[in-house]
Amino acid sequence: MTSDTRYDVIVVGGGNAALCAAIEAAEAGCRVILLESAPRAYRGGNSRHTRNFRCMHDGPLSVLTDSYGEDEYFDDLMRVVKGKTDEHLARLCIRRSEDCLPWMEAHGVRFQPSLSGTLSLSRTNAFFLGGGKALVNAYYRTAEDLGVTVLYDAEVTHLHADGNTVTGVDVAHGGETTTLHGTSVVVASGGFQADLDWLARAWGPSARNFLIRGTPYNRGVVLRDMLDQGAESVGDPTQCHAVAIDGRAPKFDGGIVTRLDCVPFSVVVNRDGQRFYDEGEDVWPKRYAIWGRLVAAQPDQVGYAIIDSKSLELFMPSVFPPIKADTIEGLAQQLGLPGRQLRDTIDAFNAACPADPEQRFHPTELDGLATDGLDPPKTNWARPITEPPFYGYALRPGVTFTYLGLKVDDTARVRSAAGPYTNLWAAGEIMAGSILGQGYLAGFGMTIGTVFGRIAGQEAAAHAL
Repeated sequence: MTSDTRYDVIVVGGGNAALCAAIEAAEAGCRVILLESAPRAYRGGNSRHTRNFRCMHDGPLSVLTDSYGEDEYFDDLMRVVKGKTDEHLARLCIRRSEDCLPWMEAHGVRFQPSLSGTLSLSRTNAFFLGGGKALVNAYYRTAEDLGVTVLYDAEVTHLHADGNTVTGVDVAHGGETTTLHGTSVVVASGGFQADLDWLARAWGPSARNFLIRGTPYNRGVVLRDMLDQGAESVGDPTQCHAVAIDGRAPKFDGGIVTRLDCVPFSVVVNRDGQRFYDEGEDVWPKRYAIWGRLVAAQPDQVGYAIIDSKSLELFMPSVFPPIKADTIEGLAQQLGLPGRQLRDTIDAFNAACPADPEQRFHPTELDGLATDGLDPPKTNWARPITEPPFYGYALRPGVTFTYLGLKVDDTARVRSAAGPYTNLWAAGEIMAGSILGQGYLAGFGMTIGTVFGRIAGQEAAAHAL
């Protein structure tokens, strides 16, 4: 444990949002300490598993092509949240994203052009060279160069509040608990998704079948502590960023490589061999995050994506190879599905697929190739599954982060029923429910963390100096 107990700014958390806040506060001249609950090798929270950052821009910007304006960005968000957002905070986040990209580059983050399988995002999302871990490493180097004190294995257990002022931060480190004092405090410690008991209380016992894509250290300790002390909450505990991931993924920390991107080109069935949703509803970056919840609602919280050989190269491959068979019945046997029912489902789907003499099929755009008379329909990319070998993936709900969080204003200041806290700000997943009421938009979590991390750091520094 550091021998100092008093700082200008205490930052709780060690991911993207926390690092952005710490860098901004340090550049303003503050003495800053950053408290990361994970060991150094696992630093960075969920940020180390990310790939990209969604960014507004009026013209080509860095690796981004063309333009992506505020209204189009906001419309994309509204399609996934279905109106459940704070429009003021959402538009603020969108507008500020344009300034963030050059700031990120100036602080060591490098970007690369979109690769095969992500070309539909070349206009909207900037991809990190080396992925999220490279971004996290760049920010830690920058923070340490600026004099930020970083503690690993440092779990914050309690924030002391006197009315609406935080007077101390209890941190367990090296076998002892110490109270640190900061003129300003920023909490950027994530959601509660790694606390399976809390998930089960919110969702019911089925949540114990969920897989947690990211860090096992995001257990919501600081979130619960502040809610218990009267901080205002925002969001629904049953709403989260949950995607369909490979059922062979580990319980925790499998990361982005476990995500399955084959759904738009597949038929997805439940354990009974029956379809349950439109696989072709929209392009994958705007719809992939609904599939975790869809699979969670199925018996045993499992689904199965079935494709044939002509679709195998159309999506980013998973870290796990697909199950392979020369017949649908053989594939069903390997997946543990009822063979006759799966065959009937595939036959009904194939019969409902349109002819495509004009070759309208386009894997990266809405092509309008829709089934006829099928319930549920497949509204795009409906091609018969007829060419062996056939492939299948088991799907499980993979939770990235939860949306229950702390309510903030447009300065990232945390609120209570009695009004705003005088010296407490929040950024990242712990407040993302202010903007993400449901659903998810690819790369937007990093946008929220970057924008509000920077705001929180600037505001905390202004208060401290």
